[in-house]
Amino acid sequence: MNKLSAIGVASLAKPGRHSDGGGLYLSISANGGKRWVFLFRWNGKPTEMGLGSAQTVTLKQAREFAQAARTVLATGQNPLEVKKAEKPKLQTFGECAEDYVDLNKSEWRNAKHIAQWSSTLKTYCTTIWDTPIAQVDTEHVLSILKPIWTKKPETASRLRGRIERVLASAKVRGLRTGENPALWRNHLADVLPSRRKLSRGHHKALPYDELPSFMASLRDRPAVAARALEFAILTAARSGEVLNAEWSEVDLITQVWTIPAARMKGGRQHRVPLSPQAMEVLRTVSDKNDERYVFPGQREGKPLSSMALAMALRRMGVEVTAHGFRSSFRDWVAEQTSYPNEVAEMALAHTIKNAAEAAYRRGDLLEKRRDLMTDWSDFASPANRELATG
Repeated sequence: MNKLSAIGVASLAKPGRHSDGGGLYLSISANGGKRWVFLFRWNGKPTEMGLGSAQTVTLKQAREFAQAARTVLATGQNPLEVKKAEKPKLQTFGECAEDYVDLNKSEWRNAKHIAQWSSTLKTYCTTIWDTPIAQVDTEHVLSILKPIWTKKPETASRLRGRIERVLASAKVRGLRTGENPALWRNHLADVLPSRRKLSRGHHKALPYDELPSFMASLRDRPAVAARALEFAILTAARSGEVLNAEWSEVDLITQVWTIPAARMKGGRQHRVPLSPQAMEVLRTVSDKNDERYVFPGQREGKPLSSMALAMALRRMGVEVTAHGFRSSFRDWVAEQTSYPNEVAEMALAHTIKNAAEAAYRRGDLLEKRRDLMTDWSDFASPANRELATG
């Protein structure tokens, strides 16, 4: 026992195994690498168990490891199997991603946002899903981002941010060390073009001077999807807000539609003043026999699908998007009216980026917006004005 010394371990260079006694050996490879091994017999066969590199494991530590192995042997167990069982399982990127979503989902706005987080990571990170989180490096991240960086810039940018946050969370939990390979500044920014240099498509919008004739054509269509699209245009609301509108949100007396914070992009409740034309749309769909949704889908108890408005536009042969009508509204306000910018921005439920202005703005300019939305509806639906106000 204890045949070797610390000095001897450092000076030994002859390839082969050098015994310290009790089954402990210093193994030196042909290229000079040194590692500790414990040799024992199991079921009559010689078996080797690695104890670590001699560069990181001292002679004293190696002896302690060997003694622990001998103790296990004395109980009739295989120390190699016991070591494997005790070794903690390395968490994969996929496991950490799922843990991150599960931990943070209570702070996110809605189920759709949670689903987007999960689906984006699972769709694009398949190549590293089963990779130990500690081994994910810059090459892994680039292999995921490069194929979509210029083709799907918005998706790629969000994906990079989500990967960065999963990796950052893993580092805090002690599952990885070093710099975050998904970091943008002073890292990926040096190898990927910035988003301002990428081609970022805009939602195709209808020029506002073509809107009256479009609305006349739309009004001739009896489908619920056509009414939902008309309502979305008249209120300048987002598609998702309209498709999931519930009767409980609409006050027919005050003519106000209150969208709860959970369904708003900005996470804040938004009141929408309803013009006479918008109210007429509600009267038209009120007989659709659905007690919950304003624009019910074909499946009982369900709203119109997320593709309903896009399909309605496709059937009309118009190459614009439902979201693009918000741009039409914004252009009309800027070029054809004298309404202040803040009234238009409030009508679109845009988040106030200036922190100081946001802190001081308490009201939502409801009555000023009511005048604006009425003027907008009069412009968009001049032929229907008398009917709506009658």
